[in-house]
Amino acid sequence: MPGQIMKRLEEEIKQLEYELTTELPAEIKKAVALGDLSENAEYHMAKQRQVFVNARLGQLKKRMGELAMVNLTNIPRDKVGFGASVTVYDSSKDEEIVYRLVTSEESDVSKGLISTTSPIGRSLLGKKVGDTTTVITPNGKRELEILKLVTIHDAAPVE
Repeated sequence: MPGQIMKRLEEEIKQLEYELTTELPAEIKKAVALGDLSENAEYHMAKQRQVFVNARLGQLKKRMGELAMVNLTNIPRDKVGFGASVTVYDSSKDEEIVYRLVTSEESDVSKGLISTTSPIGRSLLGKKVGDTTTVITPNGKRELEILKLVTIHDAAPVE
C-alpha cells in the first residue's frame, strides 16, 4: 500500500520539478521579454505558480518521508491499526459495516476505505474485537462495536 502511494507521489514530484526547473523559467523569461513587469499578467501568474509549486513540492517530500517510515513491525497484530479491515456494528444505523484503514491518499468512504486520521479511523485505532467506541461525525454521534478484525499481518503479503 505505501509503495503504490509513494510511486504516485514520486510521479507528481517529478512533474512538478520539471515544471519548476524547465517550464516556469521559460514562461518567466518570455514574460520578462515583453517589458514592463508591473502590469504583466503572464509574469505575475508564472511567479505565483512558482510559489505554489515550491510549496506543493515541500508537502509531497514531507509526506514521502512519513510514508518511508511506515514500519509493519510497529503495527499491532491483535488491535485495529493501519491496513486493518474492521467489521463494526453501527447501532445508530442498525447495520454492519466493513472499514479498511488506509492512508489519507487512499481514502474513499464510498468503498469503505477510511483514513487513519479521520474521526472514525482515529476512534477505531487500538481497539480489539468486542470493544465499543463512540464517534462524533459531521452527521452526529455513532456507536460502533468491533465484531471482526483482520490486521495487515493476517492479510495477503504486502507487495
